[in-house]
Amino acid sequence: LLDGTPLSGALGIGAFAEKTLVAAGQAVKVDPAARPEAAGLIGCGVMAGYGAAVNTGNVGRGDAVAVIGCGGVGNAAIAGACLNGAMKVIAVDIDDRKLDLAERFGATHTVNSRKTDPVEAVRALTDGFGVDVAIDAVGRPETYKQAFYMRDHAGVLVQVGVPDPGMTVDLPLIDLFSRGGALKSSWYGDCLPSRDFPFLIDQYLYGLLDLNAFVSETIALDQVEEAFTKMRRGEVLRSVVVL
Repeated sequence: LLDGTPLSGALGIGAFAEKTLVAAGQAVKVDPAARPEAAGLIGCGVMAGYGAAVNTGNVGRGDAVAVIGCGGVGNAAIAGACLNGAMKVIAVDIDDRKLDLAERFGATHTVNSRKTDPVEAVRALTDGFGVDVAIDAVGRPETYKQAFYMRDHAGVLVQVGVPDPGMTVDLPLIDLFSRGGALKSSWYGDCLPSRDFPFLIDQYLYGLLDLNAFVSETIALDQVEEAFTKMRRGEVLRSVVVL
């Protein structure tokens, strides 16, 4: 910046530019019938969330699932859980607007964690047992602990929300010892892009995965800063730059 603040690409790869150069191995061919604005979202948030549920969490038929954080990644996890046969999908957020969106992606129940204890609410919705898979799509110590305790004793915790490097989690060691299941981190949905990207596009074209619902708006390149402001205020799922 003009004031001397150093800038870097998002995750080391971001480029708000009209053209960028990538290695051929980083590009994946998909069906050109897909709407480009929707297809482009698979390359990040949609794959991360969908994969957290399907690849990392192994959500299966009849499972109960809780997803904490109903932004783009969380809603993709909700959609993935539904597509993979989950019977009960509980969306948890502090914003009723996001909970309304979560229902569009298939959430069967919603919990506003600003108004009620989310762990108690999720347990009440699962006859006291807790969920088979709890997905933290926020990445904060509070939400990680909520996900940890809203599982059943054989349940899986999947962290896909990216935490600040300085954050730490404090849990009683006896609780870690006494609870079964698994604690997993999901890096980019544990995906194989050459396999998973075309599959998700097919699901979209078959009408099974509503990628269009993730596109809150399309913008020009010079509207990026305004779009970030909307994102911080929780007004959009995704603003897509169209060149």
